[in-house]
Amino acid sequence: MKRITSVLIAATIGLFAPIQNAQAAAEFNLRFAHFWPPQAGMSQQFKAWGDAVEKDSNGRIKVEMYPSQTLAKAPKIYDAVVSSIADVGATVQGYTANRFPLSQVIELPGIAESGALGSCVFQTLLDQGDIADEYSETHPLFVFTHGPGMIHTKGTAVKTPEDLKGLLIRRPTAVVADLLTGLGSQPVGMPAPQIYQSMSRGVIDGATLPWEGVKSFRLNELADNHTDINLYTLAFVVTMNKGTYESMPADLRQVIDKNSGLAWAVKTGQLMDEQDKVGLAQAKELGHTITTIEGGVENPAWKGVLEQATENYLSQNGATARSIYEKIPALSKNCRN
Repeated sequence: MKRITSVLIAATIGLFAPIQNAQAAAEFNLRFAHFWPPQAGMSQQFKAWGDAVEKDSNGRIKVEMYPSQTLAKAPKIYDAVVSSIADVGATVQGYTANRFPLSQVIELPGIAESGALGSCVFQTLLDQGDIADEYSETHPLFVFTHGPGMIHTKGTAVKTPEDLKGLLIRRPTAVVADLLTGLGSQPVGMPAPQIYQSMSRGVIDGATLPWEGVKSFRLNELADNHTDINLYTLAFVVTMNKGTYESMPADLRQVIDKNSGLAWAVKTGQLMDEQDKVGLAQAKELGHTITTIEGGVENPAWKGVLEQATENYLSQNGATARSIYEKIPALSKNCRN
């Protein structure tokens, strides 16, 4: 993990090196839209990004946070950035189906065992140009993933794929929907902020989320069974309105550039990992049933179905998607070094 550690150190040092301009009133007020609740760890991470931008610009850029879908609903955040409703947005690529098929290769089973690693790999794919064309409508700042996405259910323990048959399980994206369908459940699409109400009303029997999401969206209050398997790692993007970025003078664009890329991707993935620990500890404290699938996605009861779902996705999305998938092991090795 030397590379991940080194970029985290670089990001920390960067926080204390603002550009040397005289203090002045804000020239740009950036509206930052996202869907996490204000108290969530991710909200604090985005605030830290805003604070860094404000400090590095000597106050010439101000960042106003709009959490909890207050500026745009989760599936509409990317388009809100495109249309200048928001200047910056953080969202899930797969909330708009078929728009980011190459980016969503990162969601396939077993790709990364942590948010920090997944984020390093994902950002490297963006930096190397493999997925850059999918973001041509905006100015992407960084991409990241959460840690392992798992299955969380109310009243039903899921130990084998057979236990999923007939269950209505929330899925975040079409990629995860295909995985769940192959395993025998009935996937129900919805963004994370809708899960609590849907489960409390019996609309769904469970949900797929990392432990971070279970904590952030209060699922430990409802789901009492958790199946620990690295089913997927969700793709996220923090992106900026292209016109807003291009209208800035060169020195302020440099501030944005400094607070973009690999360092912030890895820091955000690491925050996801830290929040995973908190969500898991909370479930244990509540006495929930946690089933760990031995061998994870390599477990014989799960492996065949998940491999087939992976092959189906790659076949549907062409040679470029397969090429990206095949280069991920080498990128993962590099990110660990």
